[in-house]
Amino acid sequence: MNEKMKQIALRVRELREILDMTTAEVANLAGIREDLYCDYENGNIEITVSDLYSIAAALQIDPTALLTGETPKMGLYTIVRNGQGEDLERHQGYTFSSLAANYAGRDMEPMLVYLKNDVKEVEIVQHNGQEFNYVLQGTIKVNIGSKVFELNQGDSIYFNSTIRHSQSAVTPTATFLAVINEISAKHRG
Repeated sequence: MNEKMKQIALRVRELREILDMTTAEVANLAGIREDLYCDYENGNIEITVSDLYSIAAALQIDPTALLTGETPKMGLYTIVRNGQGEDLERHQGYTFSSLAANYAGRDMEPMLVYLKNDVKEVEIVQHNGQEFNYVLQGTIKVNIGSKVFELNQGDSIYFNSTIRHSQSAVTPTATFLAVINEISAKHRG
């Protein structure tokens, strides 16, 4: 596990302790198994992006605070210069760069995702809301439920992200813009 992921796990544990919550309470609110949550918090395994956002919601904090240790400060706009996003390696062959980490109260999570096709096992995820992917470079394979789509540069897909899904590179490397909107889940209560 890389140092950045260890720091995220430490921030999750510290915030849970500050809020005087049990691991069971956070896991329940986040909708994940308690043993998995404990593995995340103890740094035994890397926290998936979807679970990180669920944990942030359970702890009632912006995910950026868990990612970076800083609270977003911008409310009218935020600019991210080329190559200056908040980077995180999600797992081998899958790195993303958050493009709005400093915007407080955002309803969408735009990110650039960088893939390599040397990954043996692709992580399958699901999370609240909807997701949009636009391929900037290379070719990606998108699995949504039992459907498989191959998208080339300039292609896009919009889907219900509560369905189990994954993205992987077909070409040696690929880059796509992902925009995740979990607002629909937030407003349902």
